[in-house]
Amino acid sequence: MSAPSLATAPPALRAPGAEAGGQLIDRYGRRARDLRLSITDKCNLRCTYCMPAQGLEWLKNEQLLSLEELVRLARIGVERLGIERIRITGGEPLLRRDLEQLVAALAQLRTHAGVKPDLALTTNGLGLDRRAAQLRSAGLDRVNVSLDSVDASVYATTTRRDRFADALRGIQAAAMAGLNPIKVNAVAMADTIEQVAPSLLDKSLREGWQLRFIEHMPLGAQAWSRQAIVSAQRILDIFAANGFELTELGRPDRRPAQLWQVAPTATRPGGTVGIIASITRPFCDDCDRTRLTADGQLMTCLFTQAETDLRALLRGGASDEEIASTWQQATWFKPLAHGRDAGPNAQPLNLTRRSMSTIGG
Repeated sequence: MSAPSLATAPPALRAPGAEAGGQLIDRYGRRARDLRLSITDKCNLRCTYCMPAQGLEWLKNEQLLSLEELVRLARIGVERLGIERIRITGGEPLLRRDLEQLVAALAQLRTHAGVKPDLALTTNGLGLDRRAAQLRSAGLDRVNVSLDSVDASVYATTTRRDRFADALRGIQAAAMAGLNPIKVNAVAMADTIEQVAPSLLDKSLREGWQLRFIEHMPLGAQAWSRQAIVSAQRILDIFAANGFELTELGRPDRRPAQLWQVAPTATRPGGTVGIIASITRPFCDDCDRTRLTADGQLMTCLFTQAETDLRALLRGGASDEEIASTWQQATWFKPLAHGRDAGPNAQPLNLTRRSMSTIGG
């Protein structure tokens, strides 16, 4: 990866609230347009790559951002700072009873271009069958569903819960509600990838899902080593060995996933597949994401240990202008790659103390 050059001076930050609006720009010239908004750290699965079997110590309710606080921060991000896309994450966001209210409020926001921000939800799909239609009516555009295998026994082993049929019902309901395209996320694990990769891609192509494999990342207290990563290249080799003909498409619109076109066969439709290779093929040079954790901490990089407490500003009576300015200043110091300024391949990798359930996917 060629590193972006370090700017010599900070940009002239407009006073938040100016007609043209502000922007979230860092020292390397990258502009944040995509907000990952975590609304809970709680989850009803216990995936082996995310948390221990007994779960984690969940945040207390008073530590979580309220509906009003979530909407206010999102409004500041969209109307004052140029956010164009919002991904609602967790934990499992469907565990929040006010999710539909949140989506409806976010759908009323308008970007600098005068349009509704793109609204997506990352979920494990459990309970989505009962709420997909209401979420679509509220203004949700699409969903990303975590589904680490289409084998029920492998799914149960990975998630430590026998809920495969429930997850499938959630995906089917999302499609029926018009939350398309359905994106399916799977974490690539060394002990199952040979079986999971071809079967999950075959199922996704037949169902019209857009599959995304994700390299296992070093987040939280779960055991991790660089040597144990299932790399993007290994996944591609497995696809090729199982008869999938792939043509590289690149990374459209700076999205995390590198895409490949999958050629159709006489018995199977074609489509696309993506790999999010945060470790072996990092995309830090054009990262356009900013993150708010479920307890209101701003994180400019998934791997950073630096956090900015926006919840304290909210609850301390800060104005929108003050919050926007703090957000801009924190963004200016966004690290170059993987939580620091040494570059994406520096050793050892910077490890965040937070689990993915508190950061948000």
